[in-house]
Amino acid sequence: MIFSVTKRLQADMDAATSYEEWKAAATAHDEKSGVNRWKETDKSKHFDYVSIRRRFDRLRKLRNKKDYSGILFALNEGIHGNIDGMGRARLYHKAKFGTKKLISDYVDEIVASLGLLASDAAGDIPLDERLDFFRRAQHCYGCSSLMMSGAGSLLFFHVGVAKALWFEGLLPEILSGSSGGAIVGGFVSTHNDRDIEKMFDPENLVYEIEKDQGLIRHLEVIRPKKATAEEVNEVLERLIPDLTFQEAYERTGRHLNVSIAAAEAHQTSRLLNSITTPNVYVREAIMASTAVPGFYPSVALAAKNDRGERQAYMPSRKWVDGSLSDDLPAKRLARIYGVNHFIVSQTNPHIFPFVRDNSGDRGVLTAVLNASKRTAREWINAGATVFQRPLAFSPAVNRLANAALGIINQDYVGDINILPDTRFFNPLKLLSHRTVEEIIELIEMGEKATWPKIEMIRVQTKISRKLGKILRDIDHIAANNVDSVKRRAS
Repeated sequence: MIFSVTKRLQADMDAATSYEEWKAAATAHDEKSGVNRWKETDKSKHFDYVSIRRRFDRLRKLRNKKDYSGILFALNEGIHGNIDGMGRARLYHKAKFGTKKLISDYVDEIVASLGLLASDAAGDIPLDERLDFFRRAQHCYGCSSLMMSGAGSLLFFHVGVAKALWFEGLLPEILSGSSGGAIVGGFVSTHNDRDIEKMFDPENLVYEIEKDQGLIRHLEVIRPKKATAEEVNEVLERLIPDLTFQEAYERTGRHLNVSIAAAEAHQTSRLLNSITTPNVYVREAIMASTAVPGFYPSVALAAKNDRGERQAYMPSRKWVDGSLSDDLPAKRLARIYGVNHFIVSQTNPHIFPFVRDNSGDRGVLTAVLNASKRTAREWINAGATVFQRPLAFSPAVNRLANAALGIINQDYVGDINILPDTRFFNPLKLLSHRTVEEIIELIEMGEKATWPKIEMIRVQTKISRKLGKILRDIDHIAANNVDSVKRRAS
């Protein structure tokens, strides 16, 4: 009887047309299957529940007593995402929705305590002391990013992922993309919230898709001779405003990062953003990131000079598809922004057989598979070194070998991986033209693949989002105070 009920609820989850429908079926499934008892019980072998319970009880007691100095001292002992193992992915795969109640309650308690410290109620503690704590806490806790892989005609899967995160208020402020992922990231990072909400409206999506059918034709590599850089640029002009990376950040508050690879030998890949290349234009960067070598011409970047004029950026260099060398630039994002939590929307078809959704530790089999992959990678690199001199006699073959090595030596997963259901993909159509119906199906697939991750993302990013909001509010108040002083002085 229970099995038939849970089977029906699973079917309801699969058939859901909105996140609310999916969530209702998922929570009902947890109740009927008995998983709620697991949620309500602290005990688990996957995290130090005794320590988390002790921390939770202590914070709640201090907050109820309004002991602000005690709260500050307790939080100063350390805030980080995987404290006592509570950030492990395994803890989010037992239930269809959410995780241990203790973990959710503890995160909520930290957020409430942070809010209390930021309020006027904690005014007895000097603002400078509290501000110093918030900044240190944000630095130690880190932040999240959404990385969108190269995609070709599958870029609309990324649209579905971004849409699902957007409507739940969980779209990270730091985004990276290469190739098709750069197009989606570029649109989200150059338009204000009102425009994005309008774009994600179902009726408007259909209208925009029908209007921009040429985009997919220009990105497909089955008939590359029919596409030119001018044609691709014509489509991007409508999708992406003519802004520099700095101007895009000032407009939206979102950090766009675009991966590009060097077209010439002996040059390294780049990650373009408002910090490393603030004056470079976004549109040319996205064009470069979608330029598949051998199919589309390499692209020269453009930048704004000190007089506000457009000029060539590194005029002797041209750039191509960033997914060839740095599809998911995790290390660079960690260094530039302090990102330590990576949400990955992955659609690169060549790595589907080697990537699986993170569902926690899988014991001996996972260890053996990971070791095998590392060994195979080392042997391939060793072979490339041995044949480096012979390959040098054929520049075309040498470029192909270097591109293959660039792909092989990358990591394609993050902390939370959102993957398409490849059972429905025809390999012959992965890079071909898509109909409106197929595009809508890809967007819906991206949304549905994201829904089971929503609560995990919400819990794991809640503290960093709260810290970010607190610091933005403080900076806003400080800026208003400065403006007020200036007005009085004038």
